Amino acid sequence: MFEQLNRILFHLINQYAGLNPFADAAAIFAAKYMPLVIILGLIYLWIKRNDTRDVILYGAYAAVLGLLLNFIIGLVYYHPRPFMMHVGTLLFPYSPDSSFPSDHTTFMLSAAFMLTYFKKTRTPGLILVVLGLIGGFARVFCGVHFPLDILGSVLVALVISILVYQFRNSLKPLNNIFKGMYSKLTRMFARMFAIIN
Repeated sequence: MFEQLNRILFHLINQYAGLNPFADAAAIFAAKYMPLVIILGLIYLWIKRNDTRDVILYGAYAAVLGLLLNFIIGLVYYHPRPFMMHVGTLLFPYSPDSSFPSDHTTFMLSAAFMLTYFKKTRTPGLILVVLGLIGGFARVFCGVHFPLDILGSVLVALVISILVYQFRNSLKPLNNIFKGMYSKLTRMFARMFAIIN
C-alpha cells in the first residue's frame, strides 16, 4: 500500500520533469545546491549576530547526527531510487544507492528545525525550513528520490533536532570550545592583516 502511494505521489511530481528547461534548471539547482544555500545562511547568521552562535552550533550537531541516523537506517533498510527501478524521468546522474531517507533533506531540515526552537532565530529558521522543503521537493521532481524518502527525512530531522534541543545545556561546553577556537582564529587573522597593512 505504502509503496503504491509512494509511486503515485512520485509520478504526480516527476511527470513534469523534462518538459520545461527553466523549471528543470531551477529544480536541478535546488536539488543539488540548496544545502549550500542553507550553510551560507547559517554562516551569515554566525558572522552577523553573536547571540545566535550557540543555536547555529546546535543546528550543526543536529545535521551531523541526522546524517549519522540516516546511515544507520541505510544499514538495516534498503530502498532503490526511482531510476534504479526504471521509474520516472531523471534530470541529472546520481549514484545508485539507497534512497531512504534523503541525506540532503535530513541535513537541511535538521539544522533548520533547530533554529525554529529559539525565538531569536525563529524567523530565519522558518525561512530555512521552507528552503529545505523546496530542496527535498526538487529532489523528487528531478527523479532521485521518492516522496516517502523526503517524509522520512522530515521525521529524522524532527527527532534529532528535538533530542539536541533537550540536551542543549549539556552541549554548551562543546559550544564554548568551538566559539573559543573561532575567536582565536579571528584574532590571529586580524593580527596578520594588521602586519600586512
